[in-house]
Amino acid sequence: MLLDIPKEALSTHAVTDYANVGPSEVTCRNSPTGHTSVPQPAKSNPMSIWRAIMKKPRTAVRSCHQKQASGHEGREKQVLSSSQVKPSTPDGTMPKFPEAPAGLARRQKEVVLRDPVSPYHLFRDTAEVTVFRENLLSWYDREKRDLPWRRRAEGEVDPDRRAYAVWVSEVMLQQTQVATVIDYYTRWMQKWPTLQDLASASLEEVNQLWAGLGYYSRGRRLQEGAQKVVEELGGHVPHTAETLQKLLPGVGRYTAGAIASIAFGQATGVVDGNVVRVLCRVRAIGADSGSTFVSQQLWSLAQQLVDPARPGDFNQAAMELGATVCTPQHPRCSQCPVQSMCRAHQRVEREQLVASQSLPGSPDVEECAPSTGQCQLCAPPTEPWDQTLGVANFPRKASRRPPREECSATCVLEQPRALGGARILLVQRPKSGLLAGLWEFPSVTAEPSGQCQREALLRELQSWAGPLPATHLQHLGQVAHTFSHIKLTYQVYGLALEGQIPVTITPPGARWLTREEFHTAAVSTAMKKVFRVYEGQRPGTCKGSKRSQVSAPSTQRKPSPGQQVLDSFFRPHHPTDVSSLNSMAQ
Repeated sequence: MLLDIPKEALSTHAVTDYANVGPSEVTCRNSPTGHTSVPQPAKSNPMSIWRAIMKKPRTAVRSCHQKQASGHEGREKQVLSSSQVKPSTPDGTMPKFPEAPAGLARRQKEVVLRDPVSPYHLFRDTAEVTVFRENLLSWYDREKRDLPWRRRAEGEVDPDRRAYAVWVSEVMLQQTQVATVIDYYTRWMQKWPTLQDLASASLEEVNQLWAGLGYYSRGRRLQEGAQKVVEELGGHVPHTAETLQKLLPGVGRYTAGAIASIAFGQATGVVDGNVVRVLCRVRAIGADSGSTFVSQQLWSLAQQLVDPARPGDFNQAAMELGATVCTPQHPRCSQCPVQSMCRAHQRVEREQLVASQSLPGSPDVEECAPSTGQCQLCAPPTEPWDQTLGVANFPRKASRRPPREECSATCVLEQPRALGGARILLVQRPKSGLLAGLWEFPSVTAEPSGQCQREALLRELQSWAGPLPATHLQHLGQVAHTFSHIKLTYQVYGLALEGQIPVTITPPGARWLTREEFHTAAVSTAMKKVFRVYEGQRPGTCKGSKRSQVSAPSTQRKPSPGQQVLDSFFRPHHPTDVSSLNSMAQ
């Protein structure tokens, strides 16, 4: 028997999903029985549970909807189906409820106690969604940037090549600015215009082209994905977000949605950092956007908003809006196509009106007003509104752990008199872990105090190049480089093999490269920083560079012509050379 729930008891979001379903036909699609589910705490009074069900149908239905919204990513809430919930027996007593396990009861209790999402943070109806889509797409058609991956995707007829072009751009754009990506993307597509070209390339070539772009595992995963498409999928890229995420290495939910919507026209929403910012401001979501609950709500909003007629353009428009108008600091609200629908902008106006009013009370502006408790999508009371930030109060900045600090000792070992010109030694990093497969100067992990790092580094150098003169190892300085989760400080050493027999035998995993070869090799930005320290103060050269020699006199101001005349008049004359003395004697 299904639980009869009046439609007006549903939340706004639930009405959108179940608008065409009769009040007694509302079901939870993820429930084991397909029926509306009612959470039940363990060892509770059955009569109190029944009263709660009859008095608060909104909570029960919303719990069901929350479970649906969590989809395949959230942990499912197991609850009793309505087939187990029956009205009272003829004698007026309540039937016995089966006792739930402790873990299940705890999860059910979480659902019961969670406060409902206020309609303030949602879109009212289809009409409001339609206006949002039209305004955003009209703006995008006028203002979108001319980017190489967009041109390639729009002009490509073959769906697999179009998907490949989108795939490469989306992977490169992760955690990287557009201006940086443009050059890398252009060179990448010139070198490997198809999936087949990339699949046949070597990892060394991939790392070499990717060098300097950061997050180096992205390039490796991209090539692994291309190889899988060519070798296992017949050269055809999966067409849906679900299969893309399931079958291709390194393709997560966002990348899969972007490829599916832009390349194949699947109506699936995407959420990246730009979209998070836009949605949090448009719907005034001040809770931590990194939390599971808020993330699920953002993905649900993105899916509700995506235009089924132009899903790829809509997703790109949302990202474009966040990148160019709805920016983290100093957003250009006057140029926003959805300003009239932006809750954050309305909040700014309300706060300004309240501050300027002499009469008590607040203006008639809609705001979040949950029936009970703290709204799960509003900022916590501990984080009050900051008038100076305006709409930038949203989204809430997630607290990040500072990167852990590590120290490494590294040495630039050079053969100045090697055959064919001076050469420096590089060794390859392991195939997994940080900077996997890239080349670097011989290095050892060191303690911040620097104890014994010189001896350890010398042993590492000798393992690659044989016996070395320990007295020639010089400390040149230090340089720091921050990765995503590590701040690594390199103690830079240099050792030049002057007057020694050139090393001609090199073990596997090591190379002697010229300076020109070094600058085009698959090395990280951190190693390029290390090399700049060596170039500026390498052994055997004067530490006072030309730059310092030229700039030193500029610290003393040249006297004016008048001052020079006065100085020469009052300065005593002391001839010091022999010719001057002879002239005076004559």
